[in-house]
Amino acid sequence: MGKCYPTVSEEYEAAVAKAKRKLRGLIADKKCAPLMLRLAWHSAGTFDVATRTGGPFGTMKNPAEQAHGANAGLDIAVRLLEPIKEQLPILSYADFYQLAGVVAVEVTGGPEVPFHPGRQDKPEPPPEGRLPDATQGSDHLRQVFCTQMGLSDKDIVALSGGHTLGRCHKERSGFEGAWTSNPLIFDNSYFKCVISGSLKTGSLCLCC
Repeated sequence: MGKCYPTVSEEYEAAVAKAKRKLRGLIADKKCAPLMLRLAWHSAGTFDVATRTGGPFGTMKNPAEQAHGANAGLDIAVRLLEPIKEQLPILSYADFYQLAGVVAVEVTGGPEVPFHPGRQDKPEPPPEGRLPDATQGSDHLRQVFCTQMGLSDKDIVALSGGHTLGRCHKERSGFEGAWTSNPLIFDNSYFKCVISGSLKTGSLCLCC
């Protein structure tokens, strides 16, 4: 979620706390934690370490980025979040979308994720094609995660664990079905399924 962000005001911190409370209610009521985590991930996953472009800077609110092939269905998340965002105009979309992912993990029983506010919105979305392709293999994953994003193999493993939430939708990704037996609980089920060979879908990539 980032480490080096500017200090924000007390008013901004209060808005973050209020947003977190409202997000907990929305996510619990709509059972949309997987969708919110996917929104946060797809917003962040476009970062390019070489050009310092892309990343979690609120551009997913732009219909052009929602229209990217890998983002099918994320317009639903944007629409669900907008009524809360309208109540908190001080917040950047960049912070708000990442906060939604943090709350999604917490609401479903995952760890409390440290959140560092201070992201500034950027006006233009990144080019299409920066997110990993679920139909390709491990070399492709390393190209995207390690070369493009500047992450490590350990980071790939940790991020893949997010598949413990949610299910694939054929009309969005070409895959169908839940990854684990309970797609609304954040635990180690995904890793257990990987080790046992009992995954319910065939892809290991965080893009469905």
